[in-house]
Amino acid sequence: MKQGLIVDDSAVIRRVTGRILELLGFVSTELDDGAKALDHCQAAMPNAILLDWNIPNVDTIELLRKLRRVPGADQCKILFVITENDPMLIGRALRAGADDILLKPYDHHAVQEKLEDLGLIARQAQAS
Repeated sequence: MKQGLIVDDSAVIRRVTGRILELLGFVSTELDDGAKALDHCQAAMPNAILLDWNIPNVDTIELLRKLRRVPGADQCKILFVITENDPMLIGRALRAGADDILLKPYDHHAVQEKLEDLGLIARQAQAS
């Protein structure tokens, strides 16, 4: 089963996103802290990370760079979760190693579409 990691300071966002990942066939881990996320990935790199850009007391761009240096990170897809469509932030995140951006607020469909685009889940047939 695929592993997903949600890193966000909001317990509600972690819970909702964890449920979405579970419905999409992932086992999810939810963390609120960048250091814990780095430790978790060093122990067992997940298939996907949803990393919120605004975690207190953390430079998330630097965290993203550190995550990309962990062995096995080349097999992990990282969605950098942002609250506004800021081209400068998006560019920095992509240069630091994010595979794609997920804009808040998001729903099941948005997460599913991103995971499909990244090849982590099979594309679902469209209802006509």
